[in-house]
Amino acid sequence: MDKSKPFYNPRHFRETDSARLYALIREHPFATLITVEDSVPVVSHLPFILNEQSGTHGTLYGHMARANRQWQTFAEEQEVLVIFHGPHAYVTPSWYAEDLNVPTWNYAVVHAYGRSRIFEDMAEFYRVLSEQVQTYEAPFAQPWQFTLPDDFVQQKMLGVVCFSLEITRLEGKFKLSQNRPQEDRVHVAAMLEEDAETREVSELMRVRESQP
Repeated sequence: MDKSKPFYNPRHFRETDSARLYALIREHPFATLITVEDSVPVVSHLPFILNEQSGTHGTLYGHMARANRQWQTFAEEQEVLVIFHGPHAYVTPSWYAEDLNVPTWNYAVVHAYGRSRIFEDMAEFYRVLSEQVQTYEAPFAQPWQFTLPDDFVQQKMLGVVCFSLEITRLEGKFKLSQNRPQEDRVHVAAMLEEDAETREVSELMRVRESQP
């Protein structure tokens, strides 16, 4: 295996536009964090926020319970992987013009590799937690305010590990029927649009179809 290419990503599904990759991260921030300890994968499912301007490819910020031992697997010399799962949908071969076909799945994902850093400075720690709250409260009509007593907040922070991941490389795979004839792509997008749960995949397909 070519260790520089650990992700099967055929050229016609490959997404390299950083704006579209960042958009998926922002719209689907609940991700899978993967590290390795003694050759064994370690996994957590966590929300992240993204600062596109920090670092060469942006920086992710997150936190986990201190009781979750995964933060102890962070090492400066070892990349970690965060997988952002975008919209996805089953595609039935009955939507294709030709009968002789098989089912498949359309989806969009972003793999963010990065170097981890644990926050030791409590002020910086608090700033990241506050930014996370503001980000995820923003859609509410009356956002909850992070205005808690200092001693209460300090106590809670003792049970949490806050960290950043400076992104070293981004890989995007938007598998949206690009390997199918245009007639099939248009019809699949139209069928997916009929269901609210798969409409986002249809929207991605239409955007990709409009690109040169």
